[in-house]
Amino acid sequence: MQQLVYLNGEFIPKDQARISVMDRGFLFGDGVYEVLPAFGGKLFRLKEHVNRLNNSLNSIYITPPYSHTEWEDILTQLVKLQATTADSYIYLQITRGAAAVRDHVIPPQISPTIFAMANPIPTTNAANNARGIGAITRNDFRWERCDIKAITLLANVLLRQEAMEAGTTEAILIRDGQAVEGAASNLFIVRSGVMITPPTSNYLLPGITRDLILELAAVNNIPHKVEPIAAADLTQAEEIWMTSSVREIMPVIHLDGVRVGMGIPGPHWQHINKLYQSFKANVRLS
Repeated sequence: MQQLVYLNGEFIPKDQARISVMDRGFLFGDGVYEVLPAFGGKLFRLKEHVNRLNNSLNSIYITPPYSHTEWEDILTQLVKLQATTADSYIYLQITRGAAAVRDHVIPPQISPTIFAMANPIPTTNAANNARGIGAITRNDFRWERCDIKAITLLANVLLRQEAMEAGTTEAILIRDGQAVEGAASNLFIVRSGVMITPPTSNYLLPGITRDLILELAAVNNIPHKVEPIAAADLTQAEEIWMTSSVREIMPVIHLDGVRVGMGIPGPHWQHINKLYQSFKANVRLS
């Protein structure tokens, strides 16, 4: 069975999906995106993902094309149309659309291009997280609106490539002496038994998984703080985690070639990951 994708109001085979060469997403990277999981066919944290999508759209002067209910109908149908029962993730992209001419100025009358596809979540994620990952630190040379989930990701691509070439999984980004986030993930550390993540700002993306972890910590009386993390704090951390919607909670066991903690996923990660997996299981049963 051919994979179906959603493009501008239609579900069509992926190999038949076409956009104009004049699309501003293609020409300028003029658009935003969102990634959300579906567990057991159930969309995960849809409200939070749509809110973040709308914030990104409003920040770049694109009117959100659909309501929460409309997105739920479209994305639920997209998941059901896939030829697999595996857990999946949806990639959703909205660009400003195709204009008659290439011009940096935003055209006054233009219809957005709306695209979504669903793919299986890699089954290796859980095993990789149970073993732990490596990371490197790198200077954050991205732009100053990292709170917008923009499709202009060249800097992130280069930083992730550096991490892979170093034999690791992720790059932790340092700006003005502060650790802000990963190239494709949010950051947590554990210091003196307290879970810490940097506050949201224009220098990092407000992560959906990040926010859920903070909710789980509050409900389960786990000591936690939202405060800046100095680059020097990384070397003293008992544990370091990177979080994302698809790769979930990744424990960093070595950073820049140096062991983190005991060099294995720590007890705080074990605790919060158990709570997260239980939350997911309840979503499947809902």
